[in-house]
Amino acid sequence: MTTARLALAALAAVLWSFGAAFAAGPQVEMRTSLGTFTIELWPDKAPKTVENFLAYVSDGHFRGLIFHRVIPGFVIQGGGLTPDMRARPTKPPIPNEADNGLTNRAYTLSMARTRDPHSATSQFFVNLRDNAALDHSARSAAGWGYAVFGKVVRGTEVVDAIAAVPTGNVGPYSDVPSRAVVIEDARVLPP
Repeated sequence: MTTARLALAALAAVLWSFGAAFAAGPQVEMRTSLGTFTIELWPDKAPKTVENFLAYVSDGHFRGLIFHRVIPGFVIQGGGLTPDMRARPTKPPIPNEADNGLTNRAYTLSMARTRDPHSATSQFFVNLRDNAALDHSARSAAGWGYAVFGKVVRGTEVVDAIAAVPTGNVGPYSDVPSRAVVIEDARVLPP
């Protein structure tokens, strides 16, 4: 390769890396009682889900809620219940975007829901491992899966620390941390 071609190739690589950096989705910093982690959101793949999540962040909805379901080797779930296990009011459910081609891999963020595929509101979970059984497989009640819309990009050790908290039963809820893991704040980071 000539010197000019090498220089052009190097310039193209630099420009591509800048483009990739600027193409990153919005990031949300979630500060918990066990530490802080950062989530990158993917609005190009799950626009309604990301818009919904960001609306809850900007409303301060997550502040003071807990991770109420912790299953080591599976998921940590939060975004809906207070430390006394009361549900906080939510916005209407959103359509399930699990057919977006994304999969429930370790440290990805997905929407929690009931058996109704289109019932997600504010609750979300972080996958602790690859959970292919949660992926979209068909447009049916059994196959809809759970919509992936982001990934933890910093602070995976905090997610792991949450996953390590001992759990038990509280009323009708199982897998509840024995000491509350509180979401102290969630905020969108500047680009």
